Formats: sequence, C-alpha cells, structure tokens
Amino acid sequence: MITLASDFGSPYPAAMKGVIRRHTSAEMIDVAHDLPRGDPRSAAFWLRFVLPEFPPAVHCAVVDPGVGTDRDALVVHAGSHVLVAPDNGLTMPPARALAGEEGPEAFVVDVEDPASATFHGRDVFAPTATRIRAVLDGGPDATTPADVADALAAMDDLSPAADPVDLTLPEPSVERDGDGDAVAVDGEVLVVDRFGNAVTNVPGELIRGREWIRVNGELTPVAETFGAVDSGDRLVTVGSHGYVECDVNDGRGDGAFDLRPGSEVRLVADNVSL
Repeated sequence: MITLASDFGSPYPAAMKGVIRRHTSAEMIDVAHDLPRGDPRSAAFWLRFVLPEFPPAVHCAVVDPGVGTDRDALVVHAGSHVLVAPDNGLTMPPARALAGEEGPEAFVVDVEDPASATFHGRDVFAPTATRIRAVLDGGPDATTPADVADALAAMDDLSPAADPVDLTLPEPSVERDGDGDAVAVDGEVLVVDRFGNAVTNVPGELIRGREWIRVNGELTPVAETFGAVDSGDRLVTVGSHGYVECDVNDGRGDGAFDLRPGSEVRLVADNVSL
C-alpha cells in the first residue's frame, strides 16, 4: 500500500492521489492531512506513533516549509518500509522506529524540473512513491528488508544521501533520589492534539505509581483515564503513545495548563520540595 500524510488540508491531497492512481492500483491510505502546518518535528512525532502500526508500505509524507529551495527529496529505507519525504528531518524518527537495530538508509532523488515550485507533493513525492511501489510490486516476498534494499539499489534515479538532515525528539532531564526514583523531570511539550491534550516528551514510566504531581508548580492528579476526574478538572495521564500528557476531562489541557508546542514543563513529585 501507499500511505499519504501532509499538512495540506484539502483539496491538495486529491491531486497527489490522482497522480498515483494514474500509474498504480495500489491501496492508498490517508494517515492525516492536518498535521501541524510547517512543523516537521511535530509531524515526525505523529508519524513515529502511527506508521509502525502498518504492514510493509511506501509512506509518502510532505510537511515541507522549504518547498522550492535547494533541500533534497529523500527516499528512506526502513526495514520493510520506504518513506518518501523532503530532507528536513521529518522521516528520521519514524524511520528509526521502523528500521529497528539496523537503522534507516537514506537516498537522494534525482528530481527533474517540477511543474510547480510550490507543489512538490504532486510533482515530486507522489510520482516517486509510485515508482517505488512499482519496483516493489512482486508480492509478499518482495517486502523483506533485503528485497526492499535490492529494489532501491536498482533504481537509477536514487543515490546515497551523504548528509541527510537528522531530527531527534528532545530528551527530558531527570532528577532522581537515592533510590533511583524520578523526583523531578524537566521536559517540553512536543505536540498538542485536536482535543487540546498537551503531549510532552516525558516517558510515562517516570510518573507511574504516583497519585499526584506538580506541573509547573500546580498540584495535579495522576490518572489512568479521563473519567477518573470530574468533568472540567485537570489531570496528568500517560497517552497511548507512551508519553505524559497534561489534559482536562471534557476540556482543553493546553489552555488550562497554559502550554503550547515547545513550552517547558517541570514535573515534580508532590512530596518533594525542589
């Protein structure tokens, strides 16, 4: 299959689908077209969360604030998957998650002059995803990592990427007590989802087992579910992605906690004075 993800909204993804459909009958699945606009880091977080749920596929992802510049177009081999995207770091977190221990391998696409300087999703990335899907069109046995690598190596419009842009999601700073338990964590908000949940970079295991925690000084209950607190109340929980969220039951956590993507978050155990 070919998956599509972008910050395009509508109707631009339909043009990409038209290009793909002219050349293949492969199944197409929309991951999202409302990814945070012009924000490769936030998009990379969501793709790292979603793409490992798929069977082997070609993933075409376009969040491209550098469209029309001299940034490269990349094809990234990640295990049994291939990602097609601009060279702005977008592919690296999901590619590492897909590739496992061997790590991803990036290639630069030899791009002919696109029809538009502003719509490389249609003119560059969708056609590239289609060509890759065609060379992989050999049935289930052609989706092993080795077969994918051989297929990409045979494509004459790809060359190894010497220095692709890397992007890593920030790690929190953790203070521990004498027993090794986390007592304070300095992190930041990675994304805010459409429900207003402020997703941090703090791994959930750092707060598991606690009933209360201070979020930037404000005492807040730690709960496994939204329903554990009354409607309109704040809570801290661990989302399905495994990271700590600052939320409100039937409300918006970003507003209640005054948080935005990039905001600093300090979590302190309620019985610790720091």
